[in-house]
Amino acid sequence: MDARLDLFTNPVATKFIKGINAASLATRSAGVPIETLELMALRISQINGCAVCVDMHTKDAVERGETAVRLNLVVAWREATVFTEAERAAIALAEEGTRLADSASGVSDDVWANAAKHYNDEQLAALIGTIAIMNSWNRLNIITHSRPATTCRASGAEVQRDLEEV
Repeated sequence: MDARLDLFTNPVATKFIKGINAASLATRSAGVPIETLELMALRISQINGCAVCVDMHTKDAVERGETAVRLNLVVAWREATVFTEAERAAIALAEEGTRLADSASGVSDDVWANAAKHYNDEQLAALIGTIAIMNSWNRLNIITHSRPATTCRASGAEVQRDLEEV
C-alpha cells in the first residue's frame, strides 16, 4: 500500500512536522534519560500500531546502546524485570496517557503519583509532552498510510537540522 500523502514534501505537513520536532527537542532538555523517552515512544507506538514509529524508535534505541532483550520486553513491561522503577513509572504513564478512552479519569491517580515519585515537575512535563508528540506522530503515519523505510527519520541530527530551519 502506498502512502496517501508524503509528509516530508507537502509544504503544510512539513511546517507542522517542524513544530512537532521543536516540541520534541524541548522534551529532551528536561533531564529525563533519552533511553526512557525512547522506551515510552516505543510502547506508545506499539499500542497505536504505528509501524513507522516502532521501526524508528527501535533503531534509535539500538543506536544508543539499548539491548534487544529490553526492547523486546517493552510490550510486556509489567512482567519484565529489566526496567528500573522510574522507567516502569514512565511507561505506565505513557500507556495510560495513550489509552485515555479506557478510563473515565484518563490517567489514574496511582499512575500519576508513581511517576511523580521519580520525576520532578519539569520532567513530568517532558513525559506528558513525549506522550502527546508520539500520539501525534502515530496518527500522522497511520492516517497517511506511511510505512517504514518510506519515510524520513526525524530524530537526533535530523531534528536539530529541522529546528535550525524553523
